[in-house]
Amino acid sequence: MNEIARPAAEPPFVPRFSLTSDVDEFVSELGRFERGELSADEWRRFRLVRGCYGQRQDHVQMQRVKIPLGYLTASQARAVADAADSFAGGKAHVTTRQNFQFHFVKLTDVPALMRALAEAGLTTREACGNSVRNVTASELSGVDPAQVFDVRPHGEALVRFFLRHPKAASLPRKFKIALSCTARDCAQAAIHDIGLVAKLDGDARGFKVLVGGGLSTSPEAAAVLYDFVHEHEILEIAEAVLLVFDARGNRQNKHRARLKYVLRDLGLHGLRDAIETERAKIAARGDARPVFVATPLPTPPARERSTAVPDARLPGYLAWHATNVRRQLQPGYSAVYVRLPLGDVTSAQLREVARLAEAHGDGSVFTSADQNFLLRFVPDGEVRALFAALVDAGLAKGGVGGLLDVTSCPGADSCNLAVTTSRGLGRAISVALEQAIAAGGARAEAIAGASDAQLKISGCPHSCGRHHIADIGFHGAARKIGGKAMPVYQLHIGGGVDERGARFGAQIVKIPAKRVPAALLHLIDTHAVQRRDGEGFGAWLGRLTADELKALTRDYTDIDPAVAKEDEYLDFDAQHGFVVETKAGECAA
Repeated sequence: MNEIARPAAEPPFVPRFSLTSDVDEFVSELGRFERGELSADEWRRFRLVRGCYGQRQDHVQMQRVKIPLGYLTASQARAVADAADSFAGGKAHVTTRQNFQFHFVKLTDVPALMRALAEAGLTTREACGNSVRNVTASELSGVDPAQVFDVRPHGEALVRFFLRHPKAASLPRKFKIALSCTARDCAQAAIHDIGLVAKLDGDARGFKVLVGGGLSTSPEAAAVLYDFVHEHEILEIAEAVLLVFDARGNRQNKHRARLKYVLRDLGLHGLRDAIETERAKIAARGDARPVFVATPLPTPPARERSTAVPDARLPGYLAWHATNVRRQLQPGYSAVYVRLPLGDVTSAQLREVARLAEAHGDGSVFTSADQNFLLRFVPDGEVRALFAALVDAGLAKGGVGGLLDVTSCPGADSCNLAVTTSRGLGRAISVALEQAIAAGGARAEAIAGASDAQLKISGCPHSCGRHHIADIGFHGAARKIGGKAMPVYQLHIGGGVDERGARFGAQIVKIPAKRVPAALLHLIDTHAVQRRDGEGFGAWLGRLTADELKALTRDYTDIDPAVAKEDEYLDFDAQHGFVVETKAGECAA
């Protein structure tokens, strides 16, 4: 058996996943399409598995870049910033799968964008389409004091095994893999097609294997396929699951094509039998399989450090430190989160993050499923200096992982399937919360008491913003009021993922979009009055009945057409009346 090793041509800490031949092939196929040698459907299927996705707007694309395990070097972060400047108006977006996306890219610019990223080792291969999507993991793996072990070597092996695999780009539907380094399922393995949760059997390292999870309009919690397998078995198991999905997934109806429907049709025992049959075939092939070894963690290079330490009384420093800084497993170091509102970052900000990663950390920039950055191996004595630099860059927002850290999909700003502008709602909620905090008083105290809750928004029921697994989730919809369409949001309460698995929020009421911030503030105020000692906002919401929640929100959901405000018929950021303008999506073309 072979030991996992990274390509010898690069230093161990620089991942390379790109091939220039991928870009050459894209250019060739684009030429064939422009000459009429490829049909529109053939071209769409091809470009999707290269990460090139049609937007709501004509003649522009969304281009997705895979960031395996959420890890990139500072030099790669600069390459992303350069690409944003050249092709996407100086903006990039971090997704809930730890990728980068560029929006409003001209199709004629896509080859140059791909080539620039490929030179930095970054690939767009199988970033969209019916393919094995980006393999994700907790951004804290390797430095988390609660970890069982570092799962990044296993994740990288899975990435390299499936990237350009013969079956990886022609599946019945998309296929997602995640690895958690802690028992609490820090990477949300329970909502993935394959979820791997690190586990020990005595001194032997291995994983609990979950299969068949997913969200969208019909969420499914992943089932436990194996309670424990040794680490050397995971590639064989993952390939066997993929082969079963390739053979049994529904190719006639994309709405019932995910692995979760195979699980529902066969049952867990039937699915396990089918997987075991494929495992036997794989074993008979006699392929060499890797042995996973603990790779040494990088440490910051020796360098001259500044002795100037900013005053600890910097405004906002202590509150920011409480939410954005994590003590590392390695003594003397901290991991520091950089919160990106709605996952957005400018090219200038991204370059500054890259600089700070080198100046104060180990030169790595990690993306998170909550659409933020993480800088690792920051010496404890330099955290204040890092904070001061983040303040100057406009990147020192606190509240990571809590109520202020709103997650949202792109929504109707660019997505064909979206009903509402989820990002507009996300901004409106953030403004309402921040203004209330700045004003002080009882409401600011109430928001502080509710700060533990997670809030996630999607522009439609498909859950790209992961609203199903939030304490408070919203998905966009429409409702006729007095014969006119009004943008509304379905309220979901009580979702989450932890060591018990995935639980999906209960759908309670639909609230007009413009009333959602006020309704949320009312719930926060009520929590401050009703909570038990030490009871967080999410826990309080979880113990309320649906009828109680409906009663609490009635003033915001009851709409009399005679007195409805004209503004309530407008979506956020809209200048004209609300019209549902969804188009055919390319999620599974």
